[in-house]
Amino acid sequence: MGLPSGIYNVNYRQDIAVFRTGVHWAFFIGFLIFLFLIPMFATRSQLNTLITIACTVIAVQGLNLLMGYCGQVSIGHAAFVAVGAYTSAALVNKLGLSFWVAMPLAGIGAGLVGLIFGAPSLRVKGFYLAITTLGASFIITYVIIHLPSITGGVRSLDVPPPTIFGYAIDRDDNYYYLAMVMAILATYCVKNITRTGVGRAFVAIRDNDLAAEGMGINLFYYKMLAFFSGCFLAGISGSLYAHYLQTINIEYFTLMDSVWFLGMLIVGGMGHILGAIFGVIFIILLRQGVMQVAPLLIKTFPFLGVEFAAAMGLFVLGLVIMLFLVFEPRGLAHRWEIIKTKVRLYPFPH
Repeated sequence: MGLPSGIYNVNYRQDIAVFRTGVHWAFFIGFLIFLFLIPMFATRSQLNTLITIACTVIAVQGLNLLMGYCGQVSIGHAAFVAVGAYTSAALVNKLGLSFWVAMPLAGIGAGLVGLIFGAPSLRVKGFYLAITTLGASFIITYVIIHLPSITGGVRSLDVPPPTIFGYAIDRDDNYYYLAMVMAILATYCVKNITRTGVGRAFVAIRDNDLAAEGMGINLFYYKMLAFFSGCFLAGISGSLYAHYLQTINIEYFTLMDSVWFLGMLIVGGMGHILGAIFGVIFIILLRQGVMQVAPLLIKTFPFLGVEFAAAMGLFVLGLVIMLFLVFEPRGLAHRWEIIKTKVRLYPFPH
């Protein structure tokens, strides 16, 4: 990545630093202060949206690690989020464990399930691997429904809120801080994974797995590691979201959610840390906007009918994803890099 004029790297530590200049640190600290102050002026509805964004960012960062960096196609990611949610709920309800113990165990549980369905990745890839992960979605859903003594089956399952020092984190303004801290930690971990030898192995496998194997990269090990890491973050997201809602149902983790996770990654930009964040924010805010606009359109144009309002969300979101694939296939993150480069080179943006 280019640096502003007059800024040079003189050692390896400076070259790999995430924040390279004082301006970078100032923007980052200012952003953290802004996040900290949001609950003081945001409404409950806005906090709900922000918490949903934070939980979704964790899941999509896992999918980005799996698909964007390692190139392993997955369209069953919501099922692994469900594994994390139900595992955390079962550990708290049945075994009486604390949320702070149940959440990492839920991530490990989802990661282990991901290993089971990621094992075929050594033999199949591309479309065939996508169908394998699609099968995982149906199998996991079937297992959850047919274990009513643990998961509640098709009924909703109550989940207690997290507690810390005997204080329940059950309000939106309190849970907001927990969700944002977890999202920042997840993003930081993924960023550092991609900067290690493991991350470079993932990229090599994504670009050309035969060439990677020829260079001595153990394909099976790194593919399994990618599945475990991606599903681990999905499990953390599921646990965090379940304890926020305080009730979960299998209908909350549908195949359509997996498709939207993939759409968020496409819009934001695969293989880019900021891509997952941009994509989640863009799609969720777009969905909220459509929900606000649809009733107004029906009120203004009654001949459109209620069916139009119900289908408008899917139509608009599908159209947006299609337009991004055609006109901006590298996502919003790529466009952001172009904007930053032009600013650095100003007044010579060419």
